[in-house]
Amino acid sequence: MFPPSIDARSAHAAAVARLLASYRAVPPAASVRLAKPTSNLFRSRTKPNARSLETSGLTGVLAVDPETRTADVGGMCTYEDLVAATLPHGLAPLVVPQLKTITLGGAVTGLGIESTSFRNGLPHESVLEMDILTGAGEVVTASAHEHDDLYRAFPNSYGTLGYAVSLRIELEPVEPFVALRHLRFHALTELVAAMDRIVATGGLDGERVDYLDGVVFSADESYLCAGTRTAASGPVSDYTGQQIYYRSIQHDDGIKSDRLTIHDYLWRWDTDWFWCSEAFGAQRPRIRRLWPRRYRRSSFYGKLMRYERRFHIGDRIERLGGRPPREQVVQDVEVPIERCAEFLDWFLDTVPIKPIWLCPLRSQGDSWPLYPIRPQQTYVNVGFWSTVPVGSIDGETNRLIERTVSELHGHKSLYSDSYYSPEDFDELYGGAIYRTVKKRYDPDSRLLDLYAKAVQRR
Repeated sequence: MFPPSIDARSAHAAAVARLLASYRAVPPAASVRLAKPTSNLFRSRTKPNARSLETSGLTGVLAVDPETRTADVGGMCTYEDLVAATLPHGLAPLVVPQLKTITLGGAVTGLGIESTSFRNGLPHESVLEMDILTGAGEVVTASAHEHDDLYRAFPNSYGTLGYAVSLRIELEPVEPFVALRHLRFHALTELVAAMDRIVATGGLDGERVDYLDGVVFSADESYLCAGTRTAASGPVSDYTGQQIYYRSIQHDDGIKSDRLTIHDYLWRWDTDWFWCSEAFGAQRPRIRRLWPRRYRRSSFYGKLMRYERRFHIGDRIERLGGRPPREQVVQDVEVPIERCAEFLDWFLDTVPIKPIWLCPLRSQGDSWPLYPIRPQQTYVNVGFWSTVPVGSIDGETNRLIERTVSELHGHKSLYSDSYYSPEDFDELYGGAIYRTVKKRYDPDSRLLDLYAKAVQRR
């Protein structure tokens, strides 16, 4: 159905009007934030007394057009709701981030990635146009042809240039099932070389690869997970119950095959928040049997984590055991594929965190100044999410990771703690262009500065 129905258009227009009214009601000196029930940020979101903007009515899918393979979506629509609307048409977003509660607006302004990124880049690259509430209190339509400076600076701006009210995005065809091949490697150099070949050729042993990511358990145990769309019916695995997806990848040698429905494949990591559900005991068989299925999802684990951070429960337990408190190391970085094995070797020797997630990506050719990775060059996203014993200075391990990633000509996402100096941050994240766009669309600095939001507000 496209364009949106009259009811959908009018409901969305009313929601935008409420958003504008709530924004204009905020005193000029007050901080603002979106009223979001969930967050996938792992740093301080805002001041406790910040005024929340009215966002009700901006969470839906306005329309899906199977003929043009596009969707019109509210800026706070979750990927869970979007996928539910597109799969009945045999379509999916070009990139579906791994966690169900990530929103479209959040993935575009804060980046996102998944196993189609080696073909399709990052979520913002599939955005045809978007309506953005700017810091000036206006809603403007940004695209490659209109307000293109805002369109290109919006990715990785984290709400400091404005908030996406609605987006029109491209979709791609999918099949009902995904056939998986898990390839075991005993050396990281071999895994990276195989990843590079698959990205370059789009195939493995003569068969097309539509999805590609990987997991490192140790220097001599790592895997690539290659998925292929298929309409062929047959038995499928279920990792929403007692079985755990990331454990299913492991095997002794060669290739292990598996099959999932496309729905379960897209959300294969969400049930256990990758492997982080282990911290709450949800992977212990006895506890898992009693853990309600509806609470086996990233959004619930995120609530537990925020509760833990609020009351410092983990540090209290460490003190009771006579151990030092722990530093949160929750990061995603991108390194050029030719430096990936080098980074992994360094990380495994330096940082006591395993497993590690790998996801290759190639930007499709446009310029995104706030996250300036080189177009048509393969990078590997390396994700690691855990804690380590605190060091002698604040954020010691995170600082070390930042320096190493920069030395390898990589980049780091800004959804978690960052420690860059103003000068380094300016160089890495498009400082001059950012300031020009900021001055045009937020002339009175109603919204936070990116450095202030990403680094200073820990």
